[in-house]
Amino acid sequence: MDEIAFHTRLHRPGVILDVGAHDGLLTLPLARLPGARVIAFEPLPPAFARLRAAVLAEPRPLPVTLRTEALGRAPGRLLLSVPVLGGVPAEQWASTAKDYAAFDGLEVQRIEVEVTTIDALGLAELQHVKLDAEGAEGEVLEGGRETLRRCRPVLSLELEERHRPGATRDVPALLAALGYETRFWLDGAMRPLAEFDPATMQVASPDPSVFAASDPYVFTFYAWPEERAAEVMAALPG
Repeated sequence: MDEIAFHTRLHRPGVILDVGAHDGLLTLPLARLPGARVIAFEPLPPAFARLRAAVLAEPRPLPVTLRTEALGRAPGRLLLSVPVLGGVPAEQWASTAKDYAAFDGLEVQRIEVEVTTIDALGLAELQHVKLDAEGAEGEVLEGGRETLRRCRPVLSLELEERHRPGATRDVPALLAALGYETRFWLDGAMRPLAEFDPATMQVASPDPSVFAASDPYVFTFYAWPEERAAEVMAALPG
């Protein structure tokens, strides 16, 4: 199951946050869901330009609000670090959580970006969150604690040990403290987090120039309020 299928099966009209929207791969289909209103955050300027162009190219206007800020624990400013490989920025590695200084000889672009928080948005009906922040997922959720307590959205999250050691443990623990259950999809079923083994299911180098990874490589996780567990599991296949 991919993220679009997850959010489609559990869709409720209201606001959807696309955090780390990049060039709109998920923004556009999420915005087409009935009654959806998407707020898409993309702080990397070239990616934001492509995202904006994709939204404007739609034959009918979509309910999408575009934001150039990053999301984090507190408002302010941070450096967004982007590794450059062979003269090409590796945008999928752009992160406010790490600076890549440990990799000798690696060229890195650094861009100062504005940071806001989920809580600062003052949302009354947040229904869905898609979160891919290259290691900063914990900070994004910390900045949205009150909104998560109030709105109880479902979430899809990309959590990778190569971006933030301990992320696959620490982020689900943060969500558990807010009354959320986290699972992952593998072999046609939504599996309990206790079955996830990062030593075999998520092995990859933190070096952007190294592309080898384990098989399987599980990095997408799904979370929902504990009080909605029966409803969620009934709506999902397997």
